[in-house]
Amino acid sequence: MSNRIKLPDVGDVFYPKQPDALAAMLDRVLAGAPADAVTPKAVIVPHAGYRFSGEIAARGWSLLGRRRGEIRRVVLFGPAHRLAFDGMAVLAVTHWQTPLGRLATDADAMATALRCPDVQALDAPFLREHSLEVQLPFVQRALGDVTVLPVLVGRAQAASVARLMDALWGGPETAIVVSSDLSHFHDYDAARVLDAGTTAMIERAAPERIGSREACGHLAVRALIAHARLRDLRITALDVRNSGDTVGEPSRVVGYGTYAFEYAHAARLP
Repeated sequence: MSNRIKLPDVGDVFYPKQPDALAAMLDRVLAGAPADAVTPKAVIVPHAGYRFSGEIAARGWSLLGRRRGEIRRVVLFGPAHRLAFDGMAVLAVTHWQTPLGRLATDADAMATALRCPDVQALDAPFLREHSLEVQLPFVQRALGDVTVLPVLVGRAQAASVARLMDALWGGPETAIVVSSDLSHFHDYDAARVLDAGTTAMIERAAPERIGSREACGHLAVRALIAHARLRDLRITALDVRNSGDTVGEPSRVVGYGTYAFEYAHAARLP
């Protein structure tokens, strides 16, 4: 693969485009995240504009940031919002550019992904797609110079996503991040009820009724929960709110949640 760089598409819409302003915002929300007693292998974090869900996403990224230096690779799974396609997609680039600099694509992880039958290298689904791009500045600020493999999930089966996740799971050097919002465009009270039900299903590792109504990234969410069952991971909800709690009109909100997945033998919460 020749040197090829993916430039950012959604700066100034989802996050500040100016490096100093972006770094300051990320440092603020990461420093303000509570010191949760969790050491996650994987997290689910939201992907709205930072003013809507940045504080909530920071709960997960700050925990991963405690493992800075140990984590050397981040594999991200996010839903495709703008273009429908079958299976899953990776982008054949060597680097991902953000206002904070460049992150290198993990070439070994890319090769592993492309050996999976439901994965293809596509360009078009990544154009102006925000679900993965908004996580990259968090990667840089929380974890520093690591490699990444962003994976877009299209029309796929959760079991297929779980198989790819298994192939990329790795050891302590690898963090798995699922980028997903929760319910969309209900009134405030209805969203709270719906998102509380989704949270209960996630924490109980019972995802059978989690669909697109509950989470836009439901396929990757269900895949990660399958690994929680298989690998004895404990799931903890860290922050569940919606845009009515942050910045937004309460008559039509989007739900956000951050969840940590840690190995049960290392868990410190009761």
